[in-house]
Amino acid sequence: MSEAASGSTADTEARELLERLVSIPSPTPNEEACAAALVDFFEEHGRDVFVDEVGNVRAPADDSVLYTSHIDTVPGDIPVQIEEGEHGPKLWGRGSVDAKGPLAALAVAAVRTGVSFVGVVGEEVDSRGARHLVENRDAPDAVVNGEPSGWDGITLGYRGILSGTYLCTSESGHTSRPENNAIQEAIAWWSAVEDRFDGDEYGVAPKEQRDEADDAGEVPVFERVTPKPVAIEGGVSDDGLAVEATLDAQLRVPPRYTTEEVRELADAELTAGTVNWTDAVEPTMQSPRTSVARAFRVAIRRAGGDPRLLRKTGTADMNVYAGAWDCPMATYGPGDSDLDHAPNEHLELRELDRAVAVLETVAAELTP
Repeated sequence: MSEAASGSTADTEARELLERLVSIPSPTPNEEACAAALVDFFEEHGRDVFVDEVGNVRAPADDSVLYTSHIDTVPGDIPVQIEEGEHGPKLWGRGSVDAKGPLAALAVAAVRTGVSFVGVVGEEVDSRGARHLVENRDAPDAVVNGEPSGWDGITLGYRGILSGTYLCTSESGHTSRPENNAIQEAIAWWSAVEDRFDGDEYGVAPKEQRDEADDAGEVPVFERVTPKPVAIEGGVSDDGLAVEATLDAQLRVPPRYTTEEVRELADAELTAGTVNWTDAVEPTMQSPRTSVARAFRVAIRRAGGDPRLLRKTGTADMNVYAGAWDCPMATYGPGDSDLDHAPNEHLELRELDRAVAVLETVAAELTP
């Protein structure tokens, strides 16, 4: 179906900006060139704009709402091209969905409505841009964070994340000895952590009952603590006198827990070794009754959609903002989040057009 037949109007400016941004690789921490293109866009529209100490692109204006998304992407070379699809043209390229589609939509809506804007760096690794922002800027009246939700979706919740490294050392000895070595201790601790949180939602229910509940969809992933090992190393030390083991771990934390509570539960499973907890970002769950959520429902319905309220199982910069700023917020942006980081990442450009229109209406609803 053609765009004319579908009733949508192509937003040429937004599409051109998106293609421009996607054509400039910006894997963390190499965001400088893409940030410069974003600065050019705001200067072309007569907006005050600057790059701060960590590389964020900041265009301060009406702080009734701050529009923000991230400039960096994960690595990956996907040739940038536009091709016709069943629902109109779509743009292929790394970052087209996560998150240069939302970044372009928010930037265009910001220059058209006069609201504040920040393109942040480092979201894919350590959220260094968002962390710097909350430390060096007063809270706005509201925040819209850019991540793919689909043009008719509003993300209100994210799980938090707890990261750490397990360390253990044991005396070296013959492998026929029955005592656990450090590698076995690392495996035993992690197995205990997985077992602890596998049964968490069901108390002492047997595994068969837990599996039945999972199959029935009774416990959404969003409500679970998800432990995940991300790296493990072990072996005899260089001097041959010890066995050493390290295990890097991440645990996703639902809103009913704090990261401190999950840390205590994981530490309680230790029988040997120690864990050096290196980072913690708290979960967030925003009310659907805030001014921001209401503005999005109005805007999406006005654009002909049926608003969907979403909760995401990952973690995003909104967690950082929610932990520091006491103001209403939501995450929004065009694109299918199933394509985040994927080798076939692409964005239907009609999604972009609709998202810009929604964001313009949201800004009008939130500004005096």
